[in-house]
Amino acid sequence: MKQYEIRADYDRDTIVVYQAYNKQIAEKAIKNKRFSEPFSFNRMTWIKPSFLWMMERCGYGQKSGQEYILAIRIKRISWEYVLSQAVLTHPHENVYNSGDTCKEMIQNATVNVQWDPERNLRGNKLDCRSIQVGISRHLIEAYNNEWIVDIQDYTPLVRKIYNLRKEGEYEKAKKHLPIEKIYPVSENIMKRLGVD
Repeated sequence: MKQYEIRADYDRDTIVVYQAYNKQIAEKAIKNKRFSEPFSFNRMTWIKPSFLWMMERCGYGQKSGQEYILAIRIKRISWEYVLSQAVLTHPHENVYNSGDTCKEMIQNATVNVQWDPERNLRGNKLDCRSIQVGISRHLIEAYNNEWIVDIQDYTPLVRKIYNLRKEGEYEKAKKHLPIEKIYPVSENIMKRLGVD
């Protein structure tokens, strides 16, 4: 794996991103295929295409307020629009001329991107990075009403994988992981994100 590359479950028209929520938010989203209150439309929401990174973040659904894991299928055209607007949250020498340029862009960004260490099934950090995309309040309505194609409850799947891990059955757990492959992006987006 390269240090910076997007890996995801995707098809011709859509890509899956993950979020974790409490029961009240998640059950409404699963039923309506859209978010509604008490989901906050007034702050940034973060979406992640890496299943294992999301599992590390939410503790396989064991963290308070993150018990439900949602697989949100959004339009690829929307995902690529988001990436084309993204600003890295940390200075990257191949992307920004100076730290001041980066700071100014972050302050005005409608989309933020962080690259965090990818994880394996055992929870160990890998040398490669996984993308995390923050959608600002200025775009959340569009995310919710226009980009989302489907919302699936992955909580039972996550619990199954979590229990297999606890039993040391990593090979069995691996068979239940979503299939992710490298997501192709344009040269402009690659440059914007500091992708290899």
